[in-house]
Amino acid sequence: MNNTIRFCITFSVLLFTQFAIAQDKSKADSSFKPSGKLWGYTFGDYYYKAHSDSLNRGGGNQYTGIEKGRNAFQIRRVYLGYTYDIAPKFTAELLLAAEDNITTSTGITSGDLLADNKLSLYIKLANLRWKNIWKGTDLSVGQVATPAFPLVTEPIWGYRAVERTVADIRRTPSFDLGAALQGKFDSNGNFGYNLMVGNGTGAKPENDKFKWFYGDVFAKFLDKRVVVDVYADYQRLNATATWHHSRHMIKGFLAYTTPAFTVGVEAFINHGQNDVVGVKTLQRDTISANAKAVSAYVKGSIVKDKLGFFTRMDNYNPDVNYDSNLYSSYKGLTGNYEPNNKELFFTAGLDFTPVKNVHFIPNVWYNRYTSNESGLSGSAYRDHDLVYRLTFYYVYR
Repeated sequence: MNNTIRFCITFSVLLFTQFAIAQDKSKADSSFKPSGKLWGYTFGDYYYKAHSDSLNRGGGNQYTGIEKGRNAFQIRRVYLGYTYDIAPKFTAELLLAAEDNITTSTGITSGDLLADNKLSLYIKLANLRWKNIWKGTDLSVGQVATPAFPLVTEPIWGYRAVERTVADIRRTPSFDLGAALQGKFDSNGNFGYNLMVGNGTGAKPENDKFKWFYGDVFAKFLDKRVVVDVYADYQRLNATATWHHSRHMIKGFLAYTTPAFTVGVEAFINHGQNDVVGVKTLQRDTISANAKAVSAYVKGSIVKDKLGFFTRMDNYNPDVNYDSNLYSSYKGLTGNYEPNNKELFFTAGLDFTPVKNVHFIPNVWYNRYTSNESGLSGSAYRDHDLVYRLTFYYVYR
C-alpha cells in the first residue's frame, strides 16, 4: 500500500468521524433553523484619461491601451452573493461576479464580456465550509478565497474599489478551486493560519497536472492594532527533462491600524524559475528572474464616518537580475511578469460617505513605466498613464 492510498484512507476516516460528531451535535441543537443571507457590492467610476503611455505598457493594468482623452462611465465590479447556514457546522457560499469591462483603443476587450461586449456574471465562489473540523480550524472545499491577500491584507487596505493590492496587480489568484484550511491558534483570533491547495486557474477548469500551493500565518498585537502577515506560495508551470518552469512568491505585510488612522506596508519577492528568455543576436537563453515590489499606504478619517483620505505608492521591479549589457532584450514567459519595464504606481483621494455603505471617492490614478533596456530615450525610456476618476462604491447586505 503506497503513501497516497494511506493518506486517502486516513483522511476519509477523519472526515467520517468528524461527520458523525457533527451529526450528533446537530441533533442535540434542536433550536437551530437553517437560514441564508443575500449580500454584495458594486463599484465603478467616471474616468478621464489625461495621459497615455506611448508604448501601451502595463499588461493587465486597468488603463493600458486606453487612449489619451477617453472619458467614460464604467462599472468595474458587481458582486452578488448568498451565504446559507445548512447546519450549525456547515455553511455554503455562492458568489456571482462581473468585473473589469474595458475596450482598448485598438479594439481589444477584457473583463467578463459576452460576444456582444456586454458585461456578464460568472461563478467566482462556490464552496462548502465545515466549521471546527478540529478545534479552531475550518475546512472549505470548492471555489474559495485564497490566502494570498483577500483574508488579511486586502480588508486592511480597504480600497479595492480604487486599486488591487500589489500582489493582486500581478494576478496572484484571489480565488481558486480546491481545498483550504483556515485556523486560529487562540480563542481571540490574534494568531492564525490559512493553507490551501488549488488548481491555480481561478474560475477556469484545470488545464494541466500541476497544483498551486498557498499558505500564510498572521499575528495581531496591541489589541489588534498591529497586524503582521507572512505569505508564501508555489506553482510548477511545466517540467520536462530539460526545462523546470515554476514560480513561487514570498510576501510580508505589516500594518498599524485604528478606526481613525492606518499605515501599511506590503512587499513581495516572486521567483520565476526559468521564466525569462534572454535575447542576444541569434542566441536565446532561458533564465530565472526575481521580481520585487513594495507597496506603502496611509489612510485615515478627516470627519468621523463621513470623510476620509488615502494615499498609496507602489514600486515594482520585474527582474532585479536584469542585465542590458548581457542581453539586448528579455522576453517573459508569464504574462503578468513582463521583464522589460519597472513601474511606479501612485494613487490618492478622498472618501465621502453620505450614509453607511455608500461611498463617493474622487481620486487620481498614476502609473509610470521606466524601461530596463539600454540605449532608449524620451517616452520609449520613460512614460506614464494618468487618470482622474470619481469612483462610486456601495454595499448591500
